[in-house]
Amino acid sequence: MTTALLSAIGLPAAAGVLLLLAGRQIGRGARALSITIASLTLAAAVAAAVTAPAVVLPFVSPDGAALAVNGQGAVLLPTVAAVVLLVLLFASAEGLRPAARFHGLMLLFTAAVMVTITATSLPALLAAWEIMGATSYALIGFRWQEAPTMPAGLVAFAVTRAADLGLYAAAGAAVIAGAGWRLDELAAAESPWLHVIAAGVLIAGLGKAAQLPFSFWLSRAMEGPGPVSALLHSAAMVAMGGYLLLRLEPLLLASGWAGPVAAWIGAATAIVLGIVALNQTDLKQLLAASTAAQLGFVVLAAGLGATAGGTAQLVAHAATKALLFLVAGAWLTAVGSKQFPALRGIGKRWPLAGATFLLGALSLAGLPPLSLWWAKDAILAVALRSNPSLYAAGLIGAALAAAYSAKMIAVVWAAPSRLERADIERRLWDTEQPGTHYISPAVTVPLIVLAVAAAVLGVLAVPGLSESFRALLNAQSEAESTAWELVASAVIAIVVVVLVFRRGTPRFAAAKGWFGLERIARSVLVRPMFRTGEALVRVDEHLNAAVIGSGRLLERAAAGAGLLDERVNAVVHDSSQVMDGVAAGTNVLDRAVSRMLGLITRGTASLGRLARRAQTGAIADYYAGAAVVTVAAFILLIVVR
Repeated sequence: MTTALLSAIGLPAAAGVLLLLAGRQIGRGARALSITIASLTLAAAVAAAVTAPAVVLPFVSPDGAALAVNGQGAVLLPTVAAVVLLVLLFASAEGLRPAARFHGLMLLFTAAVMVTITATSLPALLAAWEIMGATSYALIGFRWQEAPTMPAGLVAFAVTRAADLGLYAAAGAAVIAGAGWRLDELAAAESPWLHVIAAGVLIAGLGKAAQLPFSFWLSRAMEGPGPVSALLHSAAMVAMGGYLLLRLEPLLLASGWAGPVAAWIGAATAIVLGIVALNQTDLKQLLAASTAAQLGFVVLAAGLGATAGGTAQLVAHAATKALLFLVAGAWLTAVGSKQFPALRGIGKRWPLAGATFLLGALSLAGLPPLSLWWAKDAILAVALRSNPSLYAAGLIGAALAAAYSAKMIAVVWAAPSRLERADIERRLWDTEQPGTHYISPAVTVPLIVLAVAAAVLGVLAVPGLSESFRALLNAQSEAESTAWELVASAVIAIVVVVLVFRRGTPRFAAAKGWFGLERIARSVLVRPMFRTGEALVRVDEHLNAAVIGSGRLLERAAAGAGLLDERVNAVVHDSSQVMDGVAAGTNVLDRAVSRMLGLITRGTASLGRLARRAQTGAIADYYAGAAVVTVAAFILLIVVR
């Protein structure tokens, strides 16, 4: 039944891309198409969960995209698909616009979550991780025209992406160690690469799950629309951080240190973010802090190897938190504010929404017999047998959950007088955005379904009844809660709720600002990184200037050398011309001398011939000659005298 698995991923992916490309051209059909695809995706997810198919596709390597539905996937695939369908039904009833962009991004985001759940290899997981991060950024900044949204999306994106580097480091270490990219083989990597892989996975999971010290990005993510928050916090990105750690729990335990570290970070997050939630006066901020705190129990379970309890907590929390965020979104749309003073008594103003919110808040408080009471205690049962200190920390986190849940209930189910209510509506409503002062009956349908799920999903962790669930996860040997543990947990929750109703909640100013986690992160990491970057930019500029200066100097030197060459060339050329002239003159003189010497030679030869004519050897010729010479001498003597 690989078709079912591929459909659960491919349908939302294809429809999401189509809606994003079509944009406004598809008009109102976007909502209908989105709901139809989400329904088909749910059917495909259920079929895939039942048949547990596996498929290998080429990606990066011939078998890089390996997908399979294991026990945890069989639980989470339908959970995510169902929550997506309900959230999209709610968003359609609310009329979020532009519909094509919103539903397109939500479906694409869903496809990435589906791949994350079923990925059995690092390349497939990394691809889904990337798409999930990018689409969550776009969804948080969905109302990009409003000033705070895009910076908030950027903070969430930057923080989670920084943590994601751990996953890349783990992939690189797995390659170096020769362990391969299959998730179930990572625990067999040899030291020291095993520790690098464990550290990388731990950091990536903590970042996505908004655990300490990464929690603050979740506060910024509240700038997104209500349905985005509902999906992001319940069954999607935040939950996937906890799911990754649960899935790779053998790797954490094999390292020897990553498991205890994860457990203590989870317990610390449940306490610290519980205190943060307790001090919020903004409903969405309280729910965001409580998400990190509740996911702390999942991370605690991953560190302890409590797979069944952690998975049950994931599923129960998904239904509960989706319900609470959707109701909060409906109230924000109706009254234009999510501040507690504006929400006093709002549960009675819209009773159906208020009743479903009450059920979700009671489940979040850990009150029996609702789902999170069972799920949370299933984790605490393993903690008690592993490390009593972790069990005590978990009980403190559970008590804080009861306190902040009771605070919400006390506000929304308060009973202000008629005059007080009129004053609240006049002064405090419509302070954040224009309210509709109306809740459509259509939005209550998904609220009712989620409320029922928040009440009954605890059956997955009920001792004695959860055998099949444990068998599906291969966690039959996992410790179960005893009766007295369940009673103790319930008594603590009830006592805390009563105390909050009677005496209110303590105030801790620093907790309202999330203990300045974002400011600390900016001081410790962001600013030093920016300063380092600026220093490197300055060094780069200096180097660039030096290179450019050297280039100019070389250019000038080259120009001078060129000029010198031209001048030398001219001198040589001129000298050549002079030499040519001298050579030509010398040649003329040479020819003149040659002619003169020729004349002298020929004259001498002629005189010689004449002289030879006188040398006849005859005495008469000599006497005749002597007579001529004597006559010539007399004539010369006469002329001279």
